[in-house]
Amino acid sequence: MRLNKFISSTGYCSRRKADELIIQGKVKVNGKIAELGLAVGPDDVVEVEGQKLKQKKNDVYIALNKPAGITCTTERHVEGNIIDYIQHPERIFPIGRLDKESEGLILLTSDGDIVNEILREENNYEKDYIVMVNKPITPAFIQGMSNGVEIYNPVKNEYTITKKCKVVKLGERTFKITLSQGLNRQIRRMCSAFNYQVYKLQRIRVAHITLEGIERGGWRDLTEEEVRKFKEATGN
Repeated sequence: MRLNKFISSTGYCSRRKADELIIQGKVKVNGKIAELGLAVGPDDVVEVEGQKLKQKKNDVYIALNKPAGITCTTERHVEGNIIDYIQHPERIFPIGRLDKESEGLILLTSDGDIVNEILREENNYEKDYIVMVNKPITPAFIQGMSNGVEIYNPVKNEYTITKKCKVVKLGERTFKITLSQGLNRQIRRMCSAFNYQVYKLQRIRVAHITLEGIERGGWRDLTEEEVRKFKEATGN
């Protein structure tokens, strides 16, 4: 098994992050600093940042109904971080993000192997959100949001036009939006482009997983069938 895959299989981090740690010289195999592409076997001793890793038998997959105020980070020094909130005995991390002010469905796992595949934009995993804004919703707003919105992308230091998406008005100030991309604070920035302010944002679906049966602040393990669908779609 390749070293980066072994590290991700322990739940320590994703394969991409494992590669970064290897390049930084923070990974040792049998006491020696490892190189990218190295293969390891069951008798090899792998250390990352001084911590010996053991491969897990079973991965954890969780669906959380996140309340507002919880931050989707594994950094334990951050007050209100999602890891301390759940207090799961296994080392887990969120798949993607849901900003601190938002609430609703977020998936967490110990399976670093599957994370990047789920997050790949080309896999087109849909996500549904219910959004409440500060003023009455107009037909022009619905049409503009649906057709793509030009927003600034601070990561690339350029303006990006969001993908076309489905937007449905649910009430005078409430709408449902379905996205297949996940730019940082995307919905809030899209609304801001039309001079709307988001009062409440709730994610209710990620792919085939919904909030059904999960009370606010609660979580459940994904079923074997739910996990199988993800693995089949990502080729894992």
